[in-house]
Amino acid sequence: MAQNREGEESPYAVSSPSGATLSVRWVQGFPKQNVHFVTEDTICYPSGNYVIFINIETKTKTVLQCINGIVGVVATNIPYEVVAFSDRKLKPNIYIYNFPGLTRRTKLKGNILLDYTLLTFSYCGTYLASYSSLPEFELALWNWESNVILCKKSQPGLDVSQLSFNPMNWRQLCLSSPSTVNVWTIERSNQEHYIKARSVKLPLEDGTFVNETDVLFPHSLPKDLIYGPVLPLSAIAGLVGEEAETFRPKDDLYPLLHPTMHCWTPSSDLYVGCEEGHLLMINGETLKVTVLQKIEDMTQSEPHHISPVSLVYQKDGVFASGIEGSVYSFIIKDSSYKVETFLETEGPVEHMLFSPSYKMLLIQTDKGSVCIYTFDEKPTLEKVLDACDGKFQAIDFITPGTKYFMTVTHSGEVCIWWMEDCICESRIYLNTPTTALACSPSSHSAVVGTVDGYVYFLDVQEVDSPGVIHKAFLSKSAVQYLIFDQRGIFLFVGSSEGNIFIMNANPSSSFEILGFVEVSKDILQISTVSLLEVDVVQVLVLSSLPEAEKSRLELFTVPKILPTVSESFTDERGKLKEELIHLYLYEMEHTLSSAVLDFQSNQIYGFCNQAPYVCSYLLPEKETFARCQSHSHQAHGIQSMRISMDGQSILVNGKDDGTLVYLKWKRTGGIYGDESIDYFQKLLTFLSKTIAEENYYLNSPRVSLDLGHDFKYSIDSSQEELATEESKKEIPWIQWKSQEAVEKEIKMFSQKRKEIRRGIKELAKTVLNMMEENEKLDNIAKLEQQEFGLDLEELERLHEESEEEVAKIRKDVEMHNLAKGYLTEVIKEECWNAMAVKGRALKCFHIPYVVENFPMKERSSEELKELKTVLQQKKIEAECLKLRKEISEVQSAVSLVKKRHEEDDEEEEDEDKIIRDSNLPNYLLGSLSTDFGVDTSLLSSQLELHSREEKINQITLLKDIIYKVKTAFNNEFDAAYKQKEFEITRVTERNVRIREIISDLELEETVWQPEFEDCEKPERTFVVEDHEITAQKHVSPWQKAKTELISPHETERWLHSQGLDVRNRALMDMMGGVLEVKKEDILKMVIPQPAFMIKPDALWTEEERKQFKEYEKKVKELNEERDKYRKSLETELKKLQNSIQESTQSFDELLKKLFERRVKAEMVVNQEELKINNLVFSLLLEEELTSREIFLNNYLVRKQQEKNQTSEAIRKSREELDAFKEHYDNLMAEDKVLDRSFKKEFSEIPSHQVDLLYKLFKRRPRIHKQKAHSEAASSTPFGERPGSGKLNKDTFAHLMKAMDELDNINNMPEGLDPSVWDHFCATRRAKVENEHKVCNIIFYFILFSIY
Repeated sequence: MAQNREGEESPYAVSSPSGATLSVRWVQGFPKQNVHFVTEDTICYPSGNYVIFINIETKTKTVLQCINGIVGVVATNIPYEVVAFSDRKLKPNIYIYNFPGLTRRTKLKGNILLDYTLLTFSYCGTYLASYSSLPEFELALWNWESNVILCKKSQPGLDVSQLSFNPMNWRQLCLSSPSTVNVWTIERSNQEHYIKARSVKLPLEDGTFVNETDVLFPHSLPKDLIYGPVLPLSAIAGLVGEEAETFRPKDDLYPLLHPTMHCWTPSSDLYVGCEEGHLLMINGETLKVTVLQKIEDMTQSEPHHISPVSLVYQKDGVFASGIEGSVYSFIIKDSSYKVETFLETEGPVEHMLFSPSYKMLLIQTDKGSVCIYTFDEKPTLEKVLDACDGKFQAIDFITPGTKYFMTVTHSGEVCIWWMEDCICESRIYLNTPTTALACSPSSHSAVVGTVDGYVYFLDVQEVDSPGVIHKAFLSKSAVQYLIFDQRGIFLFVGSSEGNIFIMNANPSSSFEILGFVEVSKDILQISTVSLLEVDVVQVLVLSSLPEAEKSRLELFTVPKILPTVSESFTDERGKLKEELIHLYLYEMEHTLSSAVLDFQSNQIYGFCNQAPYVCSYLLPEKETFARCQSHSHQAHGIQSMRISMDGQSILVNGKDDGTLVYLKWKRTGGIYGDESIDYFQKLLTFLSKTIAEENYYLNSPRVSLDLGHDFKYSIDSSQEELATEESKKEIPWIQWKSQEAVEKEIKMFSQKRKEIRRGIKELAKTVLNMMEENEKLDNIAKLEQQEFGLDLEELERLHEESEEEVAKIRKDVEMHNLAKGYLTEVIKEECWNAMAVKGRALKCFHIPYVVENFPMKERSSEELKELKTVLQQKKIEAECLKLRKEISEVQSAVSLVKKRHEEDDEEEEDEDKIIRDSNLPNYLLGSLSTDFGVDTSLLSSQLELHSREEKINQITLLKDIIYKVKTAFNNEFDAAYKQKEFEITRVTERNVRIREIISDLELEETVWQPEFEDCEKPERTFVVEDHEITAQKHVSPWQKAKTELISPHETERWLHSQGLDVRNRALMDMMGGVLEVKKEDILKMVIPQPAFMIKPDALWTEEERKQFKEYEKKVKELNEERDKYRKSLETELKKLQNSIQESTQSFDELLKKLFERRVKAEMVVNQEELKINNLVFSLLLEEELTSREIFLNNYLVRKQQEKNQTSEAIRKSREELDAFKEHYDNLMAEDKVLDRSFKKEFSEIPSHQVDLLYKLFKRRPRIHKQKAHSEAASSTPFGERPGSGKLNKDTFAHLMKAMDELDNINNMPEGLDPSVWDHFCATRRAKVENEHKVCNIIFYFILFSIY
């Protein structure tokens, strides 16, 4: 039964005029968190809004409800018999309840914003530790009895997986996470508590240890005599706060072991299991880690690594559980252990826990089942809680809903439960993912819907042995909803595709499928109204329109006679005709989450989840009948709810919390309850006959008809064979109906199809003939092959696809080119446009020398401003130095001062001249920059740079020197570059004459023509020449047409222009194109032979012989002129070639000298950059030293503050200790006074009575320890643990009870006055109380000395 809160009222409690109230009868849920022992025979765990308690022996359950929603974490304190749990609201609280009374003990309110993740009690003392998640990550120590936080500490970003007290010492806590193990020590001084953490240094993943240096004060760092001290990495990183104490660079981090679970030992050590399979032992005092070595079993072929999921301590070792479903016993001896398989379980073990007496071991599986292993002479393993395979997917009552109900999980596990105590009667596994469940009102059968589109029908007459009697494959879409009408005539099956299948609900009809109705896809709810006096069933379907933020209602009616006339109500594909079922469609402006039909009228009630009201037309105002919060919105509320036929029982299933709640009416509320009972009686009377008939059919032997299993189809022999392997498989009913309709259409139009096919073949033959003829035609008359395509739409589609593909490729290429262009512009801007001096090279003509200039950027305005400031400051410093020198050398006489001043000025000028004209080597001057005409007089000596500002100024001046050196060399380079341009120009001019001479002499020599290369003219790289393009130029169609149109006109115009130039043509024909003969043409001159030379010599005349002699004379003179001219040309050629050789060689010599200057300039630049680097290094070293100094100062301040706090705490503790000792001394003095003054107190009575009373005064009652307690202490591995406050209070209570027995009047000596006896009893009681106080003080002294 559920327990109510004392002094609290539920915020959901509603008072109604009817007086109807609901109560929680029981709660069924399975543990998702660890199960805890409350007492030796009772366990508890959270489930949804409840904490469930189970008695191991009787299996009875008790529930405790959290009024603020879902229960967070749970912890139990066995000595005090209390249970604590947190809620999961904003700013959660911790509640502590007594057990078994389940009355609230206290309520702890902290400053946590979101959630508590861990709770644990200490064994002794009233201490509770809690740990919170985001955003605080806070560890808090509570005194839960006094409701105060003793101390707390935040650990930002650390998610802790396990928290536990040391069973032998409540002053130690262990917090473990997947990456760290921290041991916290609680220090106490009177009422002040402090908590301090120490981190365990875990080994590496392979179990080895890494030698770590102290990051705060490293002693093993090497000392560099040149570059100064080597500082810690925190100083190099510039850290000066607390983060410097734990700083480690990323490269210095190593993969460590990952702890999974831990447990304490009686010696206050820790055993820690790791994900990698290692078992660690950690000393509780020194935190020294020992990796225990596993003794491998020689019989095993391969080593078996166990990653413990849970650890519990036992004598001689630990019990560990792995993910494979076994419990192992680790027998630990010294630094090694041996693994033995202790127990095999049905699934992976998630948690283990010993009972308080260590006689039982609780084993919890990952599904939530709980088993108890008892250590007796004959060990037994008993299952206390048998969990279902997953959370409940759907629930429903078995007709009539007074004894049994059914549940189904997503994995397909169907269970039948007894309603009275929620005991599972039977299970059946469908082995398929399921979605919905419904029980038939007209028979003892149930139906289950699956994700695959199947519906399974179950026979549940025998609750201890249900079975599947029928299976139907409706569609390939998942079944979402299953609902019977109230009279059990029809079963409505809603699928995710938006189809609602209507089936005959009677087993006698083999659950015939009558048809389906198409509705919207997003179905939210299906509701029916089936009244006894009406022959139709009204069906309302609610679906959502998320895009329009509206809801759709579809209403239709199904006649009762549908099973007999189903063929006339459906078409060939099985769809119900809308005009016969009167299908109406409504759209609502609100987004409804639920809608139902009214039984008494045609009204529709809808609940809008965006507004807290019920929508209905002409709906009278009604108050809330009853309300009960069974689940929380934090677990996404309620998934499903079922009400029994009599309306007396309500089952509520949570959506995400996995909890099933059974609600029952305490009071039904007058007329509403009476109406419900009357209607139930009428309906049950009406259904009793149908139930008996259908159950008789269920009991009779029959053959199950599975629709779709054996269905096959074939077509007409004239058609192609359509049956394939897939068609032979099981197909859904809706597909079968479609194929059946297609088959009928094929048979009906088979002749027409033959004719169409024949026509298609003839048309194809005609097209082929046309294509053959087309191949024989000329190219002009030939058609394209695609023009023979008859499917123009397909051609258009292919064309569009190709165009889209081309456009896509073009776009990709454009984007690629755009990206490359952008990258080009970035590189060009950075490396070319931004350069004031472009980088280029200069090569020699004949030798392989290359000289490069210095590429330089323009100095920014900030750099120039900074340089100007430094130069001005240097000039001011020089003037100040000069004035100080003058003032120091002042003489008494003004004249002497002036004379001395003038002499000093002259001497300084002479010294400057001497320095400038000095021939000292450059290494003594400290720089080679003077060779380039750079003034270094403003530089400070390298040994005189002390302050940070001086070094920065020196760096600025050195950068200026580098800039000037580069500029000076670049000027020389530019001059050489212009010289080479001049030389190339001169060589080019001379080569013109050389080519003429070579042409006149008809020599086969090549002319050497020097040119600039790309490295000498890098700007040519940005210009693309035509010969560099290897791809053919793309000419668009319109450009090609334009060229074809213009070319004839251009040819005609050229011919016309050539025809008009008559003068040039005549000159070419008569005189070879020249008007006079030049001297250069003498080598080409030829004297024409006389015509008579064709005849033989004997036939010549005298005149012809004279002409021949003159011809020979002219030829001889011409040859002499030719030889003379040829020699002059050869002389000129050699002269020109020698001139070119000399000029280019002289340039090469010049470039060699420039190359040496380039090397020297680079030396100067490197020297100055080395100086700059040394200065920068010294600045960095100063910053590191400054950071280290600031950190050490801050560290010293923190330690001084801690020292002051410690001193103050010690002072307070000493004062408290002195007060404590004084109190102890006072108690001892009072005790002695009571002892000594005893006889004086009773001096009026006889001495023998005084002696007798004194003996009784010294007598003390004997308090016997419970035998069970001593036996439990002997069976636990921790033995007798330190006593708690509760134990001391119980001891004192027993002592006072025994004193009451001693003070009884029956123990009074004979003859003693009763008043004297009363006075004696009061005195003795004061003496006993005083002794108890003294014993408590001594006990605290002993604890102080121990811890």
